This record gives sequence, structure tokens and C-alpha cells, in this order.
Amino acid sequence: MEAQTNIKKYWALFFLWFVILIVLLFVYREFFWLALPGTLTYFAKAMKLF
Repeated sequence: MEAQTNIKKYWALFFLWFVILIVLLFVYREFFWLALPGTLTYFAKAMKLF
């Protein structure tokens, strides 16, 4: 049960960072790369890559 909760948490955090990435891409184009580490990290954790 604990692993399932963590995966849901990681997916939620991935989508949060993804929204931040998209907003930064349109509003502050020069700063969108600041959201890349969070987006990629939580995507990898949600997919159980590490």
C-alpha cells in the first residue's frame, strides 16, 4: 500500500511541475528551464526508473 501511495504522490508532483513548466514557457520563456529538473525527476520516480 505504501508503494502505491508514493507513486500517486510522484505523479501528482510531476503534473504540478509540468504545469509550472508550461506556465514558465509561455510567461517567462527564459526561465522555463528552471522547472525541468523537478519535472524530469518526478517523472522518473513515478515511472519507477530509480
